[in-house]
Amino acid sequence: MSIREITLADTELLIKLRLDFIRMTGAEISPEQEKVLRVQLEGYYRKHIPIGDFIAFGVEEEEEVRAAAFMVVGERPAGMLFLSGVTGTILNVITYPAYRGRGYATLLVKELIRRAGELNVAAIDLNATRMGRKVYADLGFAPVEDTAMRLKL
Repeated sequence: MSIREITLADTELLIKLRLDFIRMTGAEISPEQEKVLRVQLEGYYRKHIPIGDFIAFGVEEEEEVRAAAFMVVGERPAGMLFLSGVTGTILNVITYPAYRGRGYATLLVKELIRRAGELNVAAIDLNATRMGRKVYADLGFAPVEDTAMRLKL
């Protein structure tokens, strides 16, 4: 087992991991939607990996990625919760069902936290699934009082 950074050379893998994650959350993706997603994802990874504001790590065994986690890093006006103005958002933490319970998600999130420290990230946000809440709590993540809201355009 090894942890490795997933790079621009792995764009097809990143797309697969993202689509698999979306499906694992219960969404059905039509062939037309998949085409649109693939185009957007490829463009996104090709733009953001080179500038360093998208980071992905995977757990690999026998040359197969069995788990992965992504983080988007951004800068915004500083506040009391993020004095540097640099924040991270962890997303797409995925462990394929046959490999769950081995601590892969924990290892990957720890690696993202380590990298966030190198990038002067002041706070990391994420949305936890029920399955992931204990993993994140054990790593020091705590619920926030704010309630996320969204306006879909």
